[in-house]
Amino acid sequence: MKLNGEVTTGLGKAAFFLSQDFYVDNFIKNCGFKPYPGTLNIVVPQDYLDDINEVKDECENIIKPDEGFGAVKYIKAILNDTINGAIVFPAKTEHTENYIEFIASMKLRDELKLKDGDIVSIEF
Repeated sequence: MKLNGEVTTGLGKAAFFLSQDFYVDNFIKNCGFKPYPGTLNIVVPQDYLDDINEVKDECENIIKPDEGFGAVKYIKAILNDTINGAIVFPAKTEHTENYIEFIASMKLRDELKLKDGDIVSIEF
């Protein structure tokens, strides 16, 4: 599946979670990269929600956390046809369901010179 979405500012909480060893170790082991401590937040059109929710519901890739943290589902994905990474679906989130959180090994806003309102593509 391939979709487009709009880059938006997140809540600033992902850096803490993506710095936890059990998350980092699992992403290295299962996705092949150490995630940059932060996510690229992307708002997707309502048209994609049924498909995204189906992928999330059927996803069997789960990081079971240490005590006090939430589980995270993830699926490998490609951003803008060039950046390998993953979409993460945290069990505990404050985002609405039309937000997608993308992780990669680098700070994507700097690497791709992205700003709020830019349109990106995600394939998974």
